[in-house]
Amino acid sequence: MNILLGSILMLLFSGILALALGRFARLANYTGSIGAAAGCALGLVALIFKFHELNLPFSFAWPVPYGTFIVSADALSALFLFPIFILSGAAALSGVEFLKHYYHEKNIGAAWFFFNLLIASMILVVTAGNAVLFILSWELMSISSFFLVLFEGEKKTSARAGLVYLIATHIGTFFLLIMFIMLDKYSGSFDFAVWKNTVSGSTASLIFICAFIGFGTKAGFMPLHIWLPEAHPAAPSHVSAVMSGVMIKTGIYGLVRVLTFLGVPCAWWGYLLIVSGIMSGVLGVLFALAQHDLKRLLAYHSIENIGIISLGLGLGVLGISLHNPLMAVLGFSGGLLHVVNHAFFKGLLFLGAGVVLHETGTREIDVLGGLLKKMPFTAVCFLIGSAAICGLPPLNGFVSEFLIYFTAFKNLFAGPITVLISCAVILSLALIGGLAAACFAKVFGIVFLGEPRSEHCRKAHEPGILTRFSLGVLTFGCFVIGISAPLVINSFGAVVLNVTGLSLPVIDPEISAVLRPLRLISVLAFCLYGAVLLIALLRRLLLRRRRVEQSLTWDCGYAEPSARMQYTASSFAQPVVDFFSGILRTQKPRLKIEEYFPGKISFKTETADVFGEKLFRPLHDLIHRLAGKFTWIQHGQLQFYILYILLALVALFVWKL
Repeated sequence: MNILLGSILMLLFSGILALALGRFARLANYTGSIGAAAGCALGLVALIFKFHELNLPFSFAWPVPYGTFIVSADALSALFLFPIFILSGAAALSGVEFLKHYYHEKNIGAAWFFFNLLIASMILVVTAGNAVLFILSWELMSISSFFLVLFEGEKKTSARAGLVYLIATHIGTFFLLIMFIMLDKYSGSFDFAVWKNTVSGSTASLIFICAFIGFGTKAGFMPLHIWLPEAHPAAPSHVSAVMSGVMIKTGIYGLVRVLTFLGVPCAWWGYLLIVSGIMSGVLGVLFALAQHDLKRLLAYHSIENIGIISLGLGLGVLGISLHNPLMAVLGFSGGLLHVVNHAFFKGLLFLGAGVVLHETGTREIDVLGGLLKKMPFTAVCFLIGSAAICGLPPLNGFVSEFLIYFTAFKNLFAGPITVLISCAVILSLALIGGLAAACFAKVFGIVFLGEPRSEHCRKAHEPGILTRFSLGVLTFGCFVIGISAPLVINSFGAVVLNVTGLSLPVIDPEISAVLRPLRLISVLAFCLYGAVLLIALLRRLLLRRRRVEQSLTWDCGYAEPSARMQYTASSFAQPVVDFFSGILRTQKPRLKIEEYFPGKISFKTETADVFGEKLFRPLHDLIHRLAGKFTWIQHGQLQFYILYILLALVALFVWKL
């Protein structure tokens, strides 16, 4: 535990040092980045080699009321710490290059201070053993990420994104406070160790609802996701990778942790998670398909993958409620493994998008193209991340989705209720996978293939060595988890034991049920990779003493294709977008052409978030109108403001008595 606390202290110290060096932008940039990467590396060492020590609670008295400072890392905490350390360290190294462009415009030291504070607070969130420490760490995480979203706060879109995020995260915190107060009332303590099985019945259901709303807001469950597609594009790219890859997963951690306090869950909790997962997964990928902004598209895919995680957790909760060990074990295994997998491939995609943005200066997909020739390493890494997020074998995204599929198929005929749930899960996962494949075919094809569509792409080149190292690490992770799937799943016994409360003799046979097909897939994956390497080696040997030339193939009547002959992202996605037009409500301006030889004409579609426009905007307008009726209280006279405070204190005193 001392090494883990040392990691947190290193993150905080390097962040403060970078803040103090704010005038020296270059020095502050490298200080913050190296400190963050070193802190994450130290934490990863502690997690791998000293985990038995992390499991021992570390506590001391502190002046904050309602409990002591308690941190510990059980199997569930370790599962979330692993991607936090890996992705945050990789993002910190990439951040050096991403922030170079702002040396004369921004306070680089402040950016690294909040970035390192964000990592440290995430570590504390998943290791806190006391509600007061948890909520303080949760607030530090929210505030630090808020300031990172406001990195370019002079832009109207960034300022709006920051405001929406701040409001949304504190709505979630309000429900968490209610939940913690209720748990304290029934247990008499704010320490997590006391909370297990202290509530039941309607009280447990009310606590679950508070947890679902509070943590679901952070995770991005639809329709609580409204902040996510606004904040992620506004933040710097390495921050977007951390926020999407691991920060929103703290909401999943909190929800699962609360489930361990509530005993045997009600069946409808599982139904709620499954319905939320279907809605988040399907609508998330649909809205992603209609986006023109690369980072906004990836943000909607985060919602989609949170939906997949929710499907797995819902099956797990339902399995415990129905006393179905296979559904419980494999459902939780699939959902929690997808937490780790998503961190790798989504971090990879956001860092790849960051390279595209900083080399071309734009996030607009329709003006890009031909970047494969300019940055082949980045393109290959982005392609692997795209295949992984689509759930294609033998990469890591396939493994976790396969577990959820396997769970649903195995319980397809277990009963009249489970057959409906299993069919819904299978159909929604299939639809999500198909739409994700179409979306990333669009993204990779338009951004990296073909000819450049504008001058933005002419001067693009590969990023520096630190960014390439980060991309390589995350790409390697996608391969390793995919190939070593049987070993990874076999190690999930301790995590499932922690979450479900089932014994290892019950858990191990259920995990063994899925190992046989995974072993076959791993063997086939090794054969595939071996065949590819063999063909590459054979080609190299055959061409070693031959002269290799490049020339045009049959050019079909034209020798120099231009960007005007290529699909745009909008036209590629149009058939799917039109098919789901009843949901997406895409706005298309009507073009009226009256001339025989018209001049230059532009056409642009826009797909606004349905929940934002139809639910939250009317709610915002209603609150604004109601608040306007009380403006007479704000008259600017100080003595009346002091009187308000006095009356509030008297009311609290009377209520306490």
